[in-house]
Amino acid sequence: MSSALAWADHYRHPVRWDWTPDPHSMVDLFEASARVNRDAPLIDFLGRHYSYGETLDGADRVACGLAALGYGRGDRIGLFLPNVPHYVAAYYGILKLGATVVNFSPLYTAAELCDQVADSGTRLLFTLSATALLPTALKVLEESALERLVVGSVAGALPPAKSILYRLTRRREVAVRPQDPRVMAFSQLIANDGGCGRPAIDPERDVALIQYTGGTTGTPKGAMLSHRNLAANAEQVASLDPERGRSVDRIMGVLPLFHVFANTCVLNRTVLTGGEIVMLPRFDAGQVLAALARTRATSMPGVPTMYQALLDHPATPRTDFSSLRICVSGGAPLPAELKTRFQAVTGATLVEGYGLSESSGVVSSNPYDGHARSGTIGQPLPGTDIRLLDKEDPTRPAPDGEPGEIAIAGPQIMMGYWNRPEADAQVFVTDAGGRRWLRTGDVGAIDADGFIRVVDRLKDMIAVSGFKVFPSQIEAVLHHHPAVKEALVIGIPDAYRGEQPRAYVTLEEGAAVDGAALASWLNPQLGRHERVDTVVVRESLPKTMIGKLSRKDLVKEVLGEQG
Repeated sequence: MSSALAWADHYRHPVRWDWTPDPHSMVDLFEASARVNRDAPLIDFLGRHYSYGETLDGADRVACGLAALGYGRGDRIGLFLPNVPHYVAAYYGILKLGATVVNFSPLYTAAELCDQVADSGTRLLFTLSATALLPTALKVLEESALERLVVGSVAGALPPAKSILYRLTRRREVAVRPQDPRVMAFSQLIANDGGCGRPAIDPERDVALIQYTGGTTGTPKGAMLSHRNLAANAEQVASLDPERGRSVDRIMGVLPLFHVFANTCVLNRTVLTGGEIVMLPRFDAGQVLAALARTRATSMPGVPTMYQALLDHPATPRTDFSSLRICVSGGAPLPAELKTRFQAVTGATLVEGYGLSESSGVVSSNPYDGHARSGTIGQPLPGTDIRLLDKEDPTRPAPDGEPGEIAIAGPQIMMGYWNRPEADAQVFVTDAGGRRWLRTGDVGAIDADGFIRVVDRLKDMIAVSGFKVFPSQIEAVLHHHPAVKEALVIGIPDAYRGEQPRAYVTLEEGAAVDGAALASWLNPQLGRHERVDTVVVRESLPKTMIGKLSRKDLVKEVLGEQG
């Protein structure tokens, strides 16, 4: 790939807002907001409130506890957590230490977690004493180079009455923390005064977060996001709200914080604005409606399946949505019918945005003031440039009047992939002026007003309820079955989840196994969002002229069959 793009400075589709963020670190952002809003609530966790001051104190204690264990600047420390207050204290505490946060999905299997722990060099992992998490984390502790676990308790984070009820009624959901010197209680870690020293942080060069993503190839890679990347994206997103500083800012925190969308739009952006996060451990439509009524939340970022689930819930007709002002949809295309119905039922504005892990979360959004353009991903955020590249030759601009691969430059664009210089060379291109542009793998068009429309995908990734599923990983598991000869996994349109993985296989000669048996064998080995709806056994799978399995032709066949 050429190191310079063959376009002129007056490129035909320059989309830009002139805006340059101050080079803050995430620690600067958090501490500044905590000073101003010390007694204001930052977190409402099922009715228990944590102020900015309390959360800052917790983060200080996490940093000092980690330092006392010998961890420090540059170390990678993982979060294997759902949405709980421990996440926020640990996240900012790790950053205060000068260390790097590594986000891990609570949906990961032990094998997936081991792979990413090894790749990132994660030394310590935060998790909960929940049966859905602790046994997996303990297995990783035994099977990887991970050194320690810090284990929190959900009951300890609840209001007193709910804590007692939880301990009495949820015993089966609580795993026993073993007596192992490598396994420490969260309460033990923070049993200090929080008064240790802090290293200086370089916002431009210090890696704040490693966020795993498949990029455009399907192989998970860690996007390195600097303090400046994350702080800038928080400022960019906050700038979209015309009511900022003029009304209550209370956001529904139902998107998982380990996902970059929530990390920026729920956590970092809300801390910046001095708002409050109504935090739920996971998405449950009934719980969201109850929390909305109880807290009078004003906004809710989510994925399309969440908005559909709210509409489908029997409590929706009697729910008061009058406080809900703005909802932002991302992670998957937003059907126009869903947008129209949700707005009619709730009275809130639902806008679609777009982003990637490599962009700290958000690249573009439709405006909040009602002037959205249906079917588009909106306009670029302030300070963000968008250009279209030739789909066959990314060193050249797209031909006039034709869609092209979307490329992005801006303060939120990642430093690069963790220990993957060869992947950096594929995903970044450099223009004649020396500026780096991130290739997204998505094909789009830009209208005269700067609204962007995604018209196709270069990626093979499957979008399942906002999560990216990589077909190659499911195929690799299938190939472990002795009866499977060939395998292809594609995404099938699904009214609720957006897409659903489906596997197609051919069998070794003489094999006697059906698709149902293969699915029963396969799915327990996958994360919940990766599980296929069925395995289809076929006599053959489509191939290219050189004999390579053709996912593209299979998609055409299957969608043709459905249509």
